[in-house]
Amino acid sequence: MAGFLEGLSPIWQGLLQAFNLLISLDAQILRITALSLIITMSAVIIGSLISIPLGSVIAYGKFRGRNTLIWLIQTLYAFPTVVIGLIVFLFIRKTGPFGPLNLLFTPQGMIIGQTVLVLPIITGLTISALVAVDLTIRDTITSLGATRLQFLISALKEARFAIFAAIALAFGRAISEVGAAIIIGGNIASPGNFWTSTRTLTTAITLETGKGDIALSIALGIILLLIALVINVIISIVQNR
Repeated sequence: MAGFLEGLSPIWQGLLQAFNLLISLDAQILRITALSLIITMSAVIIGSLISIPLGSVIAYGKFRGRNTLIWLIQTLYAFPTVVIGLIVFLFIRKTGPFGPLNLLFTPQGMIIGQTVLVLPIITGLTISALVAVDLTIRDTITSLGATRLQFLISALKEARFAIFAAIALAFGRAISEVGAAIIIGGNIASPGNFWTSTRTLTTAITLETGKGDIALSIALGIILLLIALVINVIISIVQNR
């Protein structure tokens, strides 16, 4: 029992130091958090602009292989992030097709990786949200002589809360991933230039834990947990609308 309590002491000390870092608004923590939010928000916005129109077309389209395509998109929900990182890495490394763009180990490259991650999530959940729109509402829209575009816009309005929840879910998935971020970004800290840094919340936790800086790791972990809590609250509010 004494050994167990003695083992808890470093944990409590780490927690206290972590809270001190958070309360003092440590510059390193703020920089890492800001970069993480910028990268993930950029990826989710780009992913939404692609996925929502794509999901709309698939949801109401009639073409051969539609069900198989939907099944494939839903399967990609659980696609390992480390594999996504590897695939993107192969395309943007110096000898890859997009090597001349110098995207490897940059925030832009990480945005590409996270965009690939969120695409199937937002697309698949958009399809589910649109298919779930009440058939009576869809028939009413059609009977009013709406064009295909007007029909899609009206259906999207009906499904907007479910789609917003899908976007929030994708944000949570993207900001908490670590595999692709390390492979594509390289976990580089650039104190002198914010826009060349690639150290995010998850990659920093991995590094600092390995270095033994438990206080900083815990502080960053608390921020991730708070972000997850906010996302869950948003999803709960939206789903109850």
